[in-house]
Amino acid sequence: MLGEKNILIGVTGGIAAYKVVEVASRFKKSGANVKVMMTRNATEFVSPRTFQEITGNAVSVEMFGDAANFHVAHISLANWADVILIAPATANFLAKAAHGIADDLLTTTILAFDKKILIAPAMNTKMFENPATQENLKILKARGMKILEPAIGNLACGTSGKGRLPEPEEIFAAVEKIFAPKILSGKKILVTAGGTVEAIDPVRYIGNRSSGRMGFEIAKAAVSAGAQVILISGKSELAPPKNLKFVKVEAATQMREAVLKEFDSVDAVIMSAAVADYRVKNPAAQKIKKSSETLTLELVKNPDILKELGTLKKSQVLVGFAAETQNILEYANKKLVEKNLDFIVANDVTADGAGFGVATNIATIIWRGGEVETFDKMSKAALAEKIIERVADLLEKDKKFFPLNDNQ
Repeated sequence: MLGEKNILIGVTGGIAAYKVVEVASRFKKSGANVKVMMTRNATEFVSPRTFQEITGNAVSVEMFGDAANFHVAHISLANWADVILIAPATANFLAKAAHGIADDLLTTTILAFDKKILIAPAMNTKMFENPATQENLKILKARGMKILEPAIGNLACGTSGKGRLPEPEEIFAAVEKIFAPKILSGKKILVTAGGTVEAIDPVRYIGNRSSGRMGFEIAKAAVSAGAQVILISGKSELAPPKNLKFVKVEAATQMREAVLKEFDSVDAVIMSAAVADYRVKNPAAQKIKKSSETLTLELVKNPDILKELGTLKKSQVLVGFAAETQNILEYANKKLVEKNLDFIVANDVTADGAGFGVATNIATIIWRGGEVETFDKMSKAALAEKIIERVADLLEKDKKFFPLNDNQ
């Protein structure tokens, strides 16, 4: 996918600059055209000649010093590149980029570039977690720049924590992904997320621990894959993803209404929402006062949205989730069959790194045909991509109800 692509690498003054030599080498071996810009501080860690020998192109450092190689250095570089990778990105660079400061060749080129920019921060943990740095990252993300999260481990400063530059293969994969084909182009995907809440009175409710993160990541992955996405979300503190239709609901009955409204027009439904099984039969019109030692609530069953979709579906791919605490595969497989799903994503919410409100998950996919895929702990974003890949495969090959192998 990188053959003949023009990749411009910006290297700033961090000890992790040495890792970027391997990144540049991987790009070159993949058939890409590679050029490198370095800040003055970056040259204290790696010689420009090293990058020059790896890429076969002159390395640009000074705004005016090597202007003989370009008509206008920063404009020529920006026009040449298909993507810009900044690695390592220091806190200083993030601050300047976020606020439009252009005082060297790198930051000036960034301002003149209107395509995809991938930033790989690397620094001391406290510097990365500093509110100023986090605010700058939010600004850059809001402008559409892709941020590759730092890894956790031993740092050059002698401490350990989040701040390591990701390994070269991970950076390479992130750039390669930018040019990946849009596997859901022309498809319409409905995703549900978050937990529904059922009112007890105007103040209190019955709810669950779902943060909505898994569903939000699935929606974002579907958008990245080129799909038209509808995200219907219950309670969640997360900011809605961009470039999709966002519908906010509270109760299970509201989610059912919103889902059914869209169901006939979509190609696939991924039901990751934690829908409450019961609701209060007669919610109080006013706040209930503590007038007695006990409070009895009469609960009635909520509609089973997923089961209803299973009976209504025609050509749609239907995916469910099973968040369990015991007998994971048994319960998930039963749900798969009863609700007429194409596949189900099951996980043990009591496992370390797989519960509610965390950024990682440990999942198992069970197919209608009986095949089981297990995944080690990974980020919810990475799992979302795997789910979307499998949905896309079903839609493309019309293999609904049948198992999928990664080598197919």
